[in-house]
Amino acid sequence: MSDAPLIVFAGTAEFAVPALQRLSRGPQRVIGVYTQPDRPAGRGRRLRPSPVKTAAQAYNLPVYQPQSLRHAAAQAELAELAPELIVVAAYGLVLPPEVLAIPALGCLNIHASLLPRWRGAAPIQRAIAAGDRRTGVTIMCMDAGLDTGAILAQRDCLIQADDTGGSVHDRLAELGAELITATLPHWLAGEIEPQTQNPTEATYAAKLHKEEAVIDWQRPATEIARRIRAFNPWPVAYTQHHGRILRVWLARALTTTPPLAAAGSIVEAGDAGIDVATGEGLLRIEELQIPGRQRQHAKAFLNGYPLSPHDRLG
Repeated sequence: MSDAPLIVFAGTAEFAVPALQRLSRGPQRVIGVYTQPDRPAGRGRRLRPSPVKTAAQAYNLPVYQPQSLRHAAAQAELAELAPELIVVAAYGLVLPPEVLAIPALGCLNIHASLLPRWRGAAPIQRAIAAGDRRTGVTIMCMDAGLDTGAILAQRDCLIQADDTGGSVHDRLAELGAELITATLPHWLAGEIEPQTQNPTEATYAAKLHKEEAVIDWQRPATEIARRIRAFNPWPVAYTQHHGRILRVWLARALTTTPPLAAAGSIVEAGDAGIDVATGEGLLRIEELQIPGRQRQHAKAFLNGYPLSPHDRLG
């Protein structure tokens, strides 16, 4: 097998772009890029290419966009490329056994968690929402299960107190790109013994849904603050005031002893933020938005949308 194997890269979301960029610089050869079909986006609902497609075109790489890899025609087209290795990152389509069997060196996945913790579609957001102090990336051999394959390499990083889903995403995207390029030479040289995952340690990171973003003021302030950070930049936590949606981008739990107030009641609204009673403790909203308008710090927001103590949110 060559030291510069023929690679097909499969990815769709922004998370995958740094890895594609690094792999495209060699020494391996990226002979094709698989990504999901263009999707309607924006107010005009015009077709928009995926971030990976845009990156691939910048490197003049052939792009393939099948609706599914379960169909025989799509599998035959991939087999004709004769890849020795397939590298996957945030692709979003299932690779059936027929596809997994094509490359002699297997299919490697860049996953945004320290497997077996947070298998599934939303590992970054679930880690932040759960209060994890650490997360990381895993390079794994793909099998027929959901993120159940043997582990080749891992690299961890801290989740800081002010991290959001977006900041951790960007950090792990770069970390994953570094790790796949560092791991490949050792994998090709036969120097890595894949480590089987311990299924008893597995947790599942379910796909995010917009409905999860509504703030439940009965929950503790620390939990609400974590969810607000986790859901930034999508789907963005929100509440309501007199039927009007307020998106909450940044908030933090306060350590001060809260006054007696019903959950969801505004205790204070001023330059520092909007303090809201929760099921346990106070939450200070620091940045928020009315849909269709710009995000604003609480001080600026209150100039155009007054909120007063005893107002209720939710």
